[in-house]
Amino acid sequence: MKIAVAGGTGLTGRLVVETLRGRGHAPVVLSRGQGVDLMTGSGLDAALAGADVVVDVSNVSTMKKSVAVNFFDTAGTHLIGAAERAGVQHFVTLSIVGVDRVKNPYYTGKLRQEQIVRAGAVPWTILRATQFHDFAGQLMSGMPGPIAIVPKGRVQPVAVGEVAEALADLAVQAPQKMAPELAGPREESLVDMARRLIAAGGARRRPVVPVHIPGGMNGGRLLPTGPGLRGTVTFDDWLKEQDFSAARA
Repeated sequence: MKIAVAGGTGLTGRLVVETLRGRGHAPVVLSRGQGVDLMTGSGLDAALAGADVVVDVSNVSTMKKSVAVNFFDTAGTHLIGAAERAGVQHFVTLSIVGVDRVKNPYYTGKLRQEQIVRAGAVPWTILRATQFHDFAGQLMSGMPGPIAIVPKGRVQPVAVGEVAEALADLAVQAPQKMAPELAGPREESLVDMARRLIAAGGARRRPVVPVHIPGGMNGGRLLPTGPGLRGTVTFDDWLKEQDFSAARA
């Protein structure tokens, strides 16, 4: 089966490609390095010729609403249009648990991505997964000051490898529209995760200050709301697997 992976060189995409290849499929990486530009549409038609499935894990690193919306709108429109022209039979997209409940600039872009997929002519599956284990570190990485301000919210972090496995599973199944939400095995406090990450040497040592963010991550808005797949790798498991020597240096 020919499966095209948009964002196939990224954190999740690389693992999706490896998983598909290990299962005997023929993944095609959609990236600029392979002559494909999602923002202009260049190279998409040629890359998707003969493709059975598209898995979209493309991403942009930003906290600006305009940048997020522009990326997911432009890239999503080009990708779904090329998939329609190529006769793709299944379009799988990775999204985020709570994306419709948390007011966040990046999430606004992800919601736009979902809207484009839903409105397209290609049968689709959207998998909403919870945050990855490095989420607390990502929140602190943009704070250069002497303290780390971390939301009080709770999350149920999942291993990126388990997300890749789930996407590979969905790619070869019939389209489901909204797939059951994927989450990790255990609820965690973001504040506690941040402190444990610092203690393990994975982030700069400094006080963690919990804050309540209206409309944000409080009240369990990032937690799954129904039954679905649950990973097995806990946050503590993930911490033990990391090599934080570069961070300490």
